[in-house]
Amino acid sequence: MKRVSLVTATFVGCLAGAVAAQAMDLTAMQNAAVDNRAVVQRFISNVESSEQDVALAKGPYYPSVDLSYITNTLDEASQFENSENSVAEATVSWNMFSGFRDKYNLLTARQLQEVEEYRLEGIKQDLRLVVALSYLGVYDSLANLKVTEDAVRTLERVYRDGENRYEVGLIGKNDLLKFRVDYDNADINMKAARARLDKSVNSLSREIGVGVTLEDLRFEEFSILPNELDEMEYLQRMLVSRSEILALEGVIAASESQVRASYADYYPSVDLVGSYSRYDDNYFNGAGDEEDDELRASLVLSMNIFRGFTKEAQTSKAKLEKRGNQFELQELQETLTNDLHNLFIDYRVSLENVEVARRSIEQAEENLRITQLKYDEGLERESDLLDAIASLSRAQANEVAVIRTVYSNYFQIQRMVAGF
Repeated sequence: MKRVSLVTATFVGCLAGAVAAQAMDLTAMQNAAVDNRAVVQRFISNVESSEQDVALAKGPYYPSVDLSYITNTLDEASQFENSENSVAEATVSWNMFSGFRDKYNLLTARQLQEVEEYRLEGIKQDLRLVVALSYLGVYDSLANLKVTEDAVRTLERVYRDGENRYEVGLIGKNDLLKFRVDYDNADINMKAARARLDKSVNSLSREIGVGVTLEDLRFEEFSILPNELDEMEYLQRMLVSRSEILALEGVIAASESQVRASYADYYPSVDLVGSYSRYDDNYFNGAGDEEDDELRASLVLSMNIFRGFTKEAQTSKAKLEKRGNQFELQELQETLTNDLHNLFIDYRVSLENVEVARRSIEQAEENLRITQLKYDEGLERESDLLDAIASLSRAQANEVAVIRTVYSNYFQIQRMVAGF
């Protein structure tokens, strides 16, 4: 790991003494977001619902028990039935074979339950990424505030020195006004930077689901730059661990199970049925003069021969659904591979730019030092001094931006491989 220095490390050290013992690090904030955000609970509900789908799919493996009570009124009695009668019946039926439909429906339900679990993991990873980027946003805003505060202090010192020089006639009124304009502009930028910092803290609180203040944050994660990463290793990890890919593979497996289930319509169905019925010549069974009991066991074999080509259509639809999901998986893998490749391009460039940005700060600081000495000796103009100050602020801002880009790319790469 590369150590962060100069501007972005300075304010971290200044905050270290003021951080509370219970300060939150990135992992703690990510865990809080997963625990508190309603969007996670929504996906947990989906997982729980899929568990009930599995229970529903197991239903056909159990017998069905039905009770019925029927009262009849006829316009006149017949040889076999009184004008007023009732029938109480209990039926137990059990499907013994239905062309493996129950087997594959249950397998589908279990596969879709896994899909929902993958989707839940995906939303957790997304939320962890959002928290990391929001946390980085606070860090970046604080670093930018530090840059603007340094600029204000420098320009204030120059302006106060300019006032003294103006009073003794060393510079003109217009030169003093130049200092004042740049000083006021720096003050405006500092106030805007402070407002952005406050908003970034509020945004972080929203993402976490818990109110946080600047004093609650450690920023230890940004004290050391991440190392170079192996792109091929991350690509392989992404293809086997990315929850969106795993979820779509689960959907494809479920589609295949539904194809197999659709073939059940081409097989016979075998049902075992047992029933007990009691006939009585009264509306209230058991209160009449005539009654008749029947206990019956039946083995029912049935098979559909033709159903208006719906069986063929159902099978074809299931196959098309599977093929469509396979195309979607291919697109997803290619898109994620391209995104990962682009992230690595940006990541490598941003790591290289860190050294350039730091070198620029060193050069800008030396330029300001020399310009200040020459200005004190009357060898440089006021505009040259202001340009040197602006160059240093620009170099410091560039370093902040480059390091922000490094961590932004790093966090997004970790998300690509479900690394949070």
